[in-house]
Amino acid sequence: MSEAVSRPTLEAVAARAGVSRATASRVVNGGDGVREPLVARVRQAVEELGYVPNQAARSLVTRRHDAVAVVIAEPEIRIFTDPFFALQLRGISKELTAQDNQLVLLLTEGRDDHARVARYLAGGHVDGALVFSLHLDDPLPGLIEGVKVPTVFGGRPGWSDGSNDVVYVDCDNRGGARDAVRHLAGLGRTRIAHITGPLDQTSAADRLDGYRDVMGETDPRLVVTSDFTPAGGERAMAELLDRCPDVDAVFAANDLTALGALRVLREHGRRVPEDVAVIGFDDLLPVTEQDGPSLTTVRQDIEEMGRLMARLLLRGLHRGESAGAPSSVILPTTLVRRASA
Repeated sequence: MSEAVSRPTLEAVAARAGVSRATASRVVNGGDGVREPLVARVRQAVEELGYVPNQAARSLVTRRHDAVAVVIAEPEIRIFTDPFFALQLRGISKELTAQDNQLVLLLTEGRDDHARVARYLAGGHVDGALVFSLHLDDPLPGLIEGVKVPTVFGGRPGWSDGSNDVVYVDCDNRGGARDAVRHLAGLGRTRIAHITGPLDQTSAADRLDGYRDVMGETDPRLVVTSDFTPAGGERAMAELLDRCPDVDAVFAANDLTALGALRVLREHGRRVPEDVAVIGFDDLLPVTEQDGPSLTTVRQDIEEMGRLMARLLLRGLHRGESAGAPSSVILPTTLVRRASA
């Protein structure tokens, strides 16, 4: 049996660099007050020996953990089946990795999980939190505010009083919805329906407002509330066809909802776009390239939104509280025209 290879110690680094252990510790753990020639010697010794700093000791010096919590307020099955979350997490992960930070994923399956998440955030395990997919009655914002953890939200907060204390990243949901409905009207469609997302989320409420900006006072039967899922899109489309058989266009609140609507239209023998034009929202490639006519949709840069959330949080941590919170960001959307409308 071979002997275990011992890990290089901080004492070995100090000896190699010809400095005291305290000096070596300050350099490898991010402390100040060491002259540059000594810093260079310690770093060279670290590289030559392959020394890996102890994270706990580093945190004592820097008061940083180099870890960020990502809190998603949705059931686990939704998170791992909706491509939206994969794209947002990829953007967050890329930015955190580029700045040598770890991602800690926290899921809130139900109300019992909120106190657990709040306790974890209050326990000093992470430097900040990225929180998204919140609903209006969600207690998480209040709990997070109570534990004083720097936070950036994904999506315009519906619970905020409009102050600059809440930092968020979102897209122009209302403007994107207007573009979609104007396009359908420009095609000569007159019975344009809207399948909404859950209206306790600001993204869905803003997209409904964008629809109403263009349509004005329209037949209330043309609006059906759904839940951002394919199954919800199927139920809503079936209800629309029952309510309004003459519907000739549908703006769905997201691409997954549009996918469900397209399935029901095929089952009912409705041709897309000849009989019913369909537009989604998100531009999720696995969905827009499904069988049948490719989906016209409103594109939001979901991965970039994740990157920006992480970037804003880390920027605020580096600047410190005295510099104030960074500004929120709203990204533009683009109508991507394909075969369905």
